[in-house]
Amino acid sequence: MSLQSALHYARQAAIWLFWPSLALVVWGELAPASDIEIHIWDKLLHFTAYFGLAGMAWLALGGGRRGWLAVLGLMLLGALLEILQGQMGRDMSFWDEVANALGAGSAALAFLGLQRLVGFKPTD
Repeated sequence: MSLQSALHYARQAAIWLFWPSLALVVWGELAPASDIEIHIWDKLLHFTAYFGLAGMAWLALGGGRRGWLAVLGLMLLGALLEILQGQMGRDMSFWDEVANALGAGSAALAFLGLQRLVGFKPTD
């Protein structure tokens, strides 16, 4: 399998998986707190979720200006969800949003580096 065909399949997967993943993250941030304890540092969960979302968005959109706008949009969505958490009886956390933004930004930088490494040009 060539690099171009692998990128094509990865992009198709990102297109199909982005929206269900986004719905899962939104649900996870707004659902009532459960009695089930997750023994992973909360900030790591936030970082990983937004890293994954931003990586999929970057790949699906082909990077470039649209990729950066998607990453910025995810950072703003994370801030909005943190504010909504406070309205829904959960704890709002500035540091959760920092983890969200760092995850999204790190994915953008990682995928930008990967694009440059393989010589892939943005679609816009």
